[in-house]
Amino acid sequence: MKNIPSVDLSDFLSNDPARKQKFIQEIGEAYEEIGFVALRGHFLSDELTENLYKEVKNFFDLPDEIKQSYEIEGIGGQRGYTSFGKESAKGKKEGDLKEFWHFGQEVVGNDALKAEYPKNVIVKEIPNFNSVGMEAYNMLEKTALYVLRALALYIGLDEMYFDKYVINGNSILRPIYYPPILGEPKGSVRAAAHGDINLITLLMGASAAGLEVQNKQGKWIPVTSLPEQLVVNVGDMLERLTNNKLRSTVHRVVNPPREDWGKPRYSIPFFTHPISEMKLNCLPECIDEVRPKVYDNIIAGDFLNERLRELGLIK
Repeated sequence: MKNIPSVDLSDFLSNDPARKQKFIQEIGEAYEEIGFVALRGHFLSDELTENLYKEVKNFFDLPDEIKQSYEIEGIGGQRGYTSFGKESAKGKKEGDLKEFWHFGQEVVGNDALKAEYPKNVIVKEIPNFNSVGMEAYNMLEKTALYVLRALALYIGLDEMYFDKYVINGNSILRPIYYPPILGEPKGSVRAAAHGDINLITLLMGASAAGLEVQNKQGKWIPVTSLPEQLVVNVGDMLERLTNNKLRSTVHRVVNPPREDWGKPRYSIPFFTHPISEMKLNCLPECIDEVRPKVYDNIIAGDFLNERLRELGLIK
């Protein structure tokens, strides 16, 4: 497999049962094999993508002291700004060569959840930053919901199984800025090898190459997608829930060749998280004699906190 499989969400959304089943099989088999797909037919328009990148670049161009005024202590970076080098991959002491922002859920109709999540941070210097960010958040969340409906059917669950966990879930939209590399990185990379924590991740086309995934043979494969595609991958929560049936593939963002060190890189992933009470216990549909249960029971909130500690974002 030279690259990741391509699938079209409009097949699943069609009224044609054969096309719908085709999408379910294609994405399910891809997630068993490599854990990544390139997805077209999603809800994020080209215009919204362009607007979001413009707003994100405007934010990261702000002076450091202004950006740092939006760094909120005590919430593990769940909202607002996280400064350069603060996050490191699990098991790696060097910080990644990146800074980022987090947009989070705006809860509707659930006061207990609204109180549980930190509030979104408003950037007063850039009037459209928050509204454009949340518009993109909503379109990516809608796309994620339909991908999870397809995966529920592939696993053998009710199509709407994930809805009650993902609607009002603790999902995050993370615009990332990888600044120009100004000196020898000394072991640091733009993003060290890691698996995502969440159920699924939807990644908008990055401004430069660098993303690689590791296949079953341990070989690193560059990920390329067309501008109109989202790269969508399985996270550790979904791998755990499906007892390793669907694979959370290790991936990384490598440093560019030395001649391109002076070029920055932007990318914008959407991390689809459930509500914290969702049980990540291995599904009975994914346990049998060939595949015995391999994970202890845990809820999503505890799993997330455990991983944030490993990443150095909370103490």
